[in-house]
Amino acid sequence: MSDQIRFDDQAAPGGEPAGVPVGHGGARVDIAERPAWSVNGALGFGVVVALVVVGFVLVVQAAGADEAGGNGTPLGILGAFVLLVAGLLGSALTVVSPGDTRVLRFFGRYVGTLRSPGLQLTMPLVVSRKVSVKVRNFETNELKVNDADGNPVNIAAIIVWQVADTAKAVFAVEKYDDFVRVQAESALRHVATTHPYDNAGPGEESLRGSTDLVAAELATEVAARIAIAGLEVVEARISSLAYAPEIAHAMLQRQQAAAVIAAREKIVEGAVSMVESALRRLEADDVVTLDDERKAAMVSNLLVVLCGSAQATPVVNTGTLYN
Repeated sequence: MSDQIRFDDQAAPGGEPAGVPVGHGGARVDIAERPAWSVNGALGFGVVVALVVVGFVLVVQAAGADEAGGNGTPLGILGAFVLLVAGLLGSALTVVSPGDTRVLRFFGRYVGTLRSPGLQLTMPLVVSRKVSVKVRNFETNELKVNDADGNPVNIAAIIVWQVADTAKAVFAVEKYDDFVRVQAESALRHVATTHPYDNAGPGEESLRGSTDLVAAELATEVAARIAIAGLEVVEARISSLAYAPEIAHAMLQRQQAAAVIAAREKIVEGAVSMVESALRRLEADDVVTLDDERKAAMVSNLLVVLCGSAQATPVVNTGTLYN
């Protein structure tokens, strides 16, 4: 398999292919993870120990033959060769911890990845690099961006991710942990600019009111951006969201005004219902006969009492409405 071929295009949000070079074609490393050859490390360790013992015995026998006046050179050469083989096999022994992998290279060429934990015997003369596949997380810097309405907001997110393809993570990008951080902040900026902070229109999601939907959209966009590096997103969550300090006071006044209006609407609705009920009871029980003018005056007085923010002061009228 050639290590110098192109990546398959992957769809990014908006329908455009992800990771397509702009300008020059750009020859890029395209490698897919594959398992490396290995055998049980305990068996390999036993073979190495046996070869070392045999090699030393041969070397000792060769030295004894030379002292006795014989020719021990062949035994010495054989012993040295056995020890050399033992050394090569010993260099092929490697330990893989749970949650870690070993990416193997043989004279610069990728030969596979060890994922099985424990002592493993693989190809000799390989260079191994430990790559963790544990779940990791980080919090982005608090970014200042303009939302869909142009209001500056401060936003940050927590990204939970892990390495899915160890070969791409090692060979496709320079430093995959830095790569995922930069791409996460870029995706967060884009998502924040496509939604209003609040007061979303019909069919829109706001950053404050639809946090779960925005987080899912963020996770999808980050995953599309870092797939080229063999990484995957486990979860994304908004950790901080607020208006920028320069407009926070004005937006707070707007929210307070909206809350006051909503409360007043509820009070007026209840007051009208109470006035209607009072008029019906007075007419049904024949307590007093009211013409339209008296009804209007009574409704006005009741609404003032029920809707007023201050305590009402009663006024005793000893006359009539007509003088």
